[in-house]
Amino acid sequence: MIELQQINRIFTVGDQQVHALDHVDLSIQSGEYLSIMGPSGSGKSTLLNIIGLLDRPTSGTYLLEQHNVTSMNDDTLAHTRRNKIGFVFQFFQLLPRLTALENVELPMVLEGIPPAERRQAATETLNTMGLGERLHHRPDQLSGGQRQRVAIARATIMKPAVILADEPTGNLDRHSGKDVIELLEQLNKTNMTLIIVTHDPEIGLRATRQIRMVDGRVMEDNHKR
Repeated sequence: MIELQQINRIFTVGDQQVHALDHVDLSIQSGEYLSIMGPSGSGKSTLLNIIGLLDRPTSGTYLLEQHNVTSMNDDTLAHTRRNKIGFVFQFFQLLPRLTALENVELPMVLEGIPPAERRQAATETLNTMGLGERLHHRPDQLSGGQRQRVAIARATIMKPAVILADEPTGNLDRHSGKDVIELLEQLNKTNMTLIIVTHDPEIGLRATRQIRMVDGRVMEDNHKR
């Protein structure tokens, strides 16, 4: 489903070049549950941004569902990102002036889905996440765990093939973090591919496959048996 071939990402800092990703080869099958771990500066967030089509590699090839996304123009890339990939971030990234319902509807607004259809879909999704009584609350009226569930609802409303979660529990207490991870794991069981970047080894080891990065390279690739 995801095929990275000799991916390099080079940033220029002053008069130096930094190899954030260094000849990365990685193949991820549909429905996998993968964690990406490593020290700060190891390249894991850069890798997530490349997979999520938020950044382009300096060189190499990225195939998503056998389509070469490295050669797509910006409009096609944005459409692919909205429909194929859902994002969950540490700090939720909800729009503060919108209600929970309106935040979840946003990807459908961008795709031109009619108001009645998107309102029904967003309501049903939030109901399944236990937020039926919080539809019209703004983010500042929700707890951290509730905000992250709204973010997950928004990330999955278009039924993406891949969920990318960047430190999804990093801003939550332990109990709320456990609930969020279990919710993401339930979505993975519906055959959504789940990729989590985390500093927490306890969370990373829950995945059925663990990638460890060092200096922009994949140094370990472990599968649970």
